[in-house]
Amino acid sequence: MSHFKHHVFFCCNQREAGATCCGSHDAAAMKDYAKDRIGALGLKGAGKVRINSAGCLDRCDSGPVLVVYPEAVWYTYVDREDIDEIIDAHLVHGRVVERLKL
Repeated sequence: MSHFKHHVFFCCNQREAGATCCGSHDAAAMKDYAKDRIGALGLKGAGKVRINSAGCLDRCDSGPVLVVYPEAVWYTYVDREDIDEIIDAHLVHGRVVERLKL
């Protein structure tokens, strides 16, 4: 049994100026937003959800990206509404958000 029901990794890699990377798409801010929202929903902690930063997940051309474990579902996103949809559908109700899936 995993310590967390869901473990979410946001690629927050920042490459050299001009290079495609998740960090150039406000990935750190989106990770912070998700972390705050998970806390506000009471989903933070053991047996629940963990939000983490990750180094390069090597999918920057598809980015920004995050991955949800243990399902290993990869997502892209544009804004807070996309993050909300991933949280509400996948993390709360267990439904993959097909339109954001990579």
